[in-house]
Amino acid sequence: MSDNSSSIAVSMTKAKPKYKISGQKIQSLLLRAAVWLCAGITILALISLIIYILYKGVPNLSLSLFETKYTTDNLSLFPALVNTVTIVLLALVVAVPLGVFSAIYLVEYAKRGNKLVGIVGITTETLSGIPSIVYGLFGYLFFVVRLKWGYSILAGALTLAIMILPLIMRTTEEALKSVPDSYREGSFALGAGKLRTVFRIVLPPAVPGILSGIILSIGRIVGETAALIFTAGTVAQVPKSVMGSGRTLAIHLYALWNEGLAAEQSYATAVVLLVIVILINMLSSAIAGKITKGTKG
Repeated sequence: MSDNSSSIAVSMTKAKPKYKISGQKIQSLLLRAAVWLCAGITILALISLIIYILYKGVPNLSLSLFETKYTTDNLSLFPALVNTVTIVLLALVVAVPLGVFSAIYLVEYAKRGNKLVGIVGITTETLSGIPSIVYGLFGYLFFVVRLKWGYSILAGALTLAIMILPLIMRTTEEALKSVPDSYREGSFALGAGKLRTVFRIVLPPAVPGILSGIILSIGRIVGETAALIFTAGTVAQVPKSVMGSGRTLAIHLYALWNEGLAAEQSYATAVVLLVIVILINMLSSAIAGKITKGTKG
């Protein structure tokens, strides 16, 4: 009996505690805390910005700001709103087909390790990092001066189309690469061709990712000022054609604030810009959700 009790005592003294936390678990907890902290700061900054804009801008909203013609009395933003929608549509009509189909070729048709793919990748990364003022100078020298279009909506839209093209291409590439290869292999096994596989099997699951790139592009167009000042001009009226000059909402806001005499109207313009961005996000999310449900069904 004494031998048994002594062996049990020795084994109890040699047993190690199981509540010791490993270094890897501590690193995981610290990383999770850092992620939550950054997410909280981002959400707090967004909410603070929205509250500040609404607090300053909503009391200054009036029907005179939405009159069809701009005057120095009403400081209407309606012409700028029309010009913004026009430039967004024109830029997307040019950039979206080029960006999406270029990405489809690079991911689905070009051979792996092709030099062209590497060159295009480096080019798009470089173009993504160029400041917007440089695009504005290029648009001014090429569209306004070289082609003699003058300050026009078309010159501004094409300049912005060139500016957002790398963003659309990169997001579309990533969306296509995220689709599993088993989808393609299953489609080929059933006898489908390359074109049918790309448009019927690969593209539908990638649509939400493609739409996210388009949303980011729209946000960049709506908030752009430098490139449009050099190409579209600052005329506060709706032009008779796309060859006429006109200002967008962002330029309208900048002009009102720069004058120093219409700060209230500039805050109201900021509210309209905020509402437009939120509506675009909601609409695109709804479209992406319907497309995703349709593909699953």
